[in-house]
Amino acid sequence: MAEISIPGVSDKYKTNDYIDALMKKERIPLTREQESLDRYKEQQSAWRGVNQKMSALRDSTKTLYSFENPFNNKIANSSDERAITAEAGRDAAVESIKVDVIKEATADRFLSGEIDKNAKIPKGVYTFEIGDKKITFNYKGGKLSDFVTSLNKRGANTLKASLVGVSNGKSSLLIESLKTGEENRLVLKDDALTFALDNKIVEKSKKETSIFGTNLSEYENPIDEKTLVDSKIPDVEQDGLPALSKNFISFDDETGKLLVPPRSGLTLAIPEEYLSVNSEIFEFSYSTEQVEDLTEELNIKRTTRPELPEAGVATFETITVQNEQIETNLPPVEIEPLVPVKEHDDFYVHNKNGSEVKIDTALLKVDEETGEKTVSLSLKDYPDIESIVIRNRNTGTQIAISQFSAYDEKKNLGYSPVNPISEAGDAVLKYEGITITRPTNKIDDVVPNVTLNVHQATERTATIDITSDKESAKDALIEFVGRYNQVLAEMTILSENKPEIISELDYLSDSEKEEAEAKLGMFQNDFSLTNGKSSLRAIVTANYRWADDATLTMLSQIGISSRASGSTGGYVASQMRGYLEIDEKKLDSALDEHMDEIKNLFGYDSDGDLVVDSGIGYAIDKQLTSWVQSGGIIASKNSGINTKIKASEANIRKLESQLASKESQLRNKYSQMEGTLNNLNAQSTTVSNFANNGKQ
Repeated sequence: MAEISIPGVSDKYKTNDYIDALMKKERIPLTREQESLDRYKEQQSAWRGVNQKMSALRDSTKTLYSFENPFNNKIANSSDERAITAEAGRDAAVESIKVDVIKEATADRFLSGEIDKNAKIPKGVYTFEIGDKKITFNYKGGKLSDFVTSLNKRGANTLKASLVGVSNGKSSLLIESLKTGEENRLVLKDDALTFALDNKIVEKSKKETSIFGTNLSEYENPIDEKTLVDSKIPDVEQDGLPALSKNFISFDDETGKLLVPPRSGLTLAIPEEYLSVNSEIFEFSYSTEQVEDLTEELNIKRTTRPELPEAGVATFETITVQNEQIETNLPPVEIEPLVPVKEHDDFYVHNKNGSEVKIDTALLKVDEETGEKTVSLSLKDYPDIESIVIRNRNTGTQIAISQFSAYDEKKNLGYSPVNPISEAGDAVLKYEGITITRPTNKIDDVVPNVTLNVHQATERTATIDITSDKESAKDALIEFVGRYNQVLAEMTILSENKPEIISELDYLSDSEKEEAEAKLGMFQNDFSLTNGKSSLRAIVTANYRWADDATLTMLSQIGISSRASGSTGGYVASQMRGYLEIDEKKLDSALDEHMDEIKNLFGYDSDGDLVVDSGIGYAIDKQLTSWVQSGGIIASKNSGINTKIKASEANIRKLESQLASKESQLRNKYSQMEGTLNNLNAQSTTVSNFANNGKQ
């Protein structure tokens, strides 16, 4: 059977090899353009690398002269960290603080008696108060564990409950406040109080009160109403009535009550120690009784004729002359009789600003057994109270007052914990001989810019040393040197074609060295890199006189320079390239002794406008900004390269289109040639066969 040859499919005449050979030559321009595109992309990537390293150096430099520079950082070290620690702010003074912790702030933590694990909690309204926070919810009734879950859901950061297994089948309920301080006592109300009493969490207790006003010397005359800010003298005041006075008040020997007779009054100052507790309550009880009305006697004594003064006398040496009494027949003058005053036993709260608030006694309930009314004044309702004023304007009524008392509403809840693990209390400490109390263990208002963290009582006086944070400043300087050297190395690699540049950088990994070798001398003819290196080297070696008397004005003075490690006198390539080195011993010494000077070295205000405008940090930041900012040197370089990349990509597309067309033409021509050859071969075969048949 004759071999079948299909033009363009079979390769009988090796035309594909001829086409490939011809197209290889045609592809040379495309290959060159693709190599150019790869080179442009590598250049663009290199500039991005420079941008990243410069941006990192710029950020590192900014921290050295910005508002949050590390040279202002402070640290606090406590001699008794078990009891008290501290956090120092940037503006804290360098000093030693001596503190005695008497006690730490605590929170209420109450444990119940044993409760059966399967006990049912009755439904009801359960209310818990801690300071100004109130947690109240309607519980439908259920298991003890469900009650704990419900309480914790609502407790958030204020209240917590948990079950403590005490025996087989028995648990104790622990209810604890999450807020410390006396002002944050745990108050149980409604069904929560009933539950607590039933399960021995709390028990009833007596009220703890302080008594004042037990001595007559504590009382003053009632304040003259004419001097009050809001003076309003009642109409019942009549000419001829005795002035209100404390002169006749007294204590009843039998009952111990303070008796305020008709037309008497008093002012009782609230002791200062009771005015500092916002939950303080002031109480007293009083009753009234009718006595002989003063107006009867006063009206009898009042005359209806004018009273003339006594006749005078004149004396000279041993001679005395007696004047004769003048006789007058003036007609009698009619005087209105005094009217009895009733139901004007008035009680007032006198404020520090001179104003008064009248206490409404009409709404007070009367004790059926004693007949007394109780006046209760809360410091929360009268925050400016200074004294209590009583004015008995009555002419026939005497007031009997029980003792004046004060108590802390939060401390005197009428019940006390049965099994307290801890009770709410303030932190107490001594600083500079002054006893200080605070409701929290985190105290930031005693030492300026220092926060004290109280943990427990100290056995002896603790010393807290506030010092400059040398380590953070040192770390920032080391980071600055490292990033500066990275930038300088990158610029050197790109601008110089010297293999030893890479070998000098012993901190590079193998993969980083390969990347560096690929970039070596990439921008050898770009003078911006050379100029940029020179500018950076000039900045770090310059002199910055931040004050007329400044002695530390150069980076080399704190142990940072291109020759900080010392010089043997010979040629050291890395030192000649300008890489910075650190003399750690010299740097430590400078940080110990010249922290503020180092801060000024990196940034200072030269013209007094409160804006940093000079220094190493400022200068490097300004230099690098011109490179990395939008529209800066690197952005401009990348923009130019990007234009070349777009042009190259367009050219590649054009060349690829041309090559595809060329290859198609060649294949078409060679296919036609193959077809012609196949026809000729077929005709030749036919002729040969015809000739052979003729010979036969």
